[in-house]
Amino acid sequence: MTKQMLMPELAVRLKDEFIPVDKILEEISAGLRQPQAHTSPKYLYDALGSKLFEAICELPEYYPTRTEAGIFEAYQDDIACSVGYGSTLIDLGAGNCAKAARLFPALRPEQYVAIDISADFLQIAVAQLQQRYPEVAMMGLCLDFSESLALSQQVRRERRLFFYPGSSIGNYTPSQALQFLRRIHNECQTSSQADSGLLIGVDLIKNENVMNAAYNDALGVTASFNLNLLLHLNRLIGADFDLRQWQHCGFFNSTQNRIEMHLVARQALTATWHGGAREFAQGESIHTENSYKYTQQAFLSLLAEAGFQKSKVWVDPNQWFMLCHAHAA
Repeated sequence: MTKQMLMPELAVRLKDEFIPVDKILEEISAGLRQPQAHTSPKYLYDALGSKLFEAICELPEYYPTRTEAGIFEAYQDDIACSVGYGSTLIDLGAGNCAKAARLFPALRPEQYVAIDISADFLQIAVAQLQQRYPEVAMMGLCLDFSESLALSQQVRRERRLFFYPGSSIGNYTPSQALQFLRRIHNECQTSSQADSGLLIGVDLIKNENVMNAAYNDALGVTASFNLNLLLHLNRLIGADFDLRQWQHCGFFNSTQNRIEMHLVARQALTATWHGGAREFAQGESIHTENSYKYTQQAFLSLLAEAGFQKSKVWVDPNQWFMLCHAHAA
């Protein structure tokens, strides 16, 4: 199938996901043409990518998920006391909705709004969750919230609690994270309520061996997750990436305080896509994701700069991970 044949089909599929085709093509093409080729981490999460990430969260090397879950379990009453009951729980990057679902018994939300970029995966997850909690009003929104937080009018304005677990904030540079947090803060501000806020998970700086192992698991699931991005690009922009020509690389950059994930060319090659092409030398990479790590104080300062107040923090015994509830006003 030629790239020209792929584009009409692509338009239909992306229209279903509310993502403009031209914008997708322009964004990915621009990134691939940069001196350091890169793509947004949001393109890691097609239906298969979302399932692979679920598997990553079960791996022994991947500490963030179980560490964060341990914090929720240990401090659920204190978290509920800080957050309050009857919120509009807005789950950013909801995935399979499992993390938010664990909060339902403690927080008893009035409405649950699941937001993710993978439309089909999201709708299935919300439907399954609705069966478990029929008393909670639910909706799924396919939205690229890295670009905009323009929420549907069906989302209650009262007691908005934005939920951003799993250290996903680390995918942004600190300056991007600040702008993102400011957008959340703006959405928290309503004319009728002043008790909205943010419940967020943050990965803390720790031993480099622990961090590196989390992104280079022995089973190779993270490698498959990273390589699957190329298959997604093939569908999205009619590219011809061959997975056999690339390998996963993940490492901690101590200068930037971040894990970097790359796809490295095993040999000299040329990749083409609809309306574009790029030559890659052997060893040249596509930078697919960052995961910034913070100290507690550095992140609390970021929240304050974004306008949040009265932040409350919970951490695990190893001081590896932080959960924070920040009030908008």
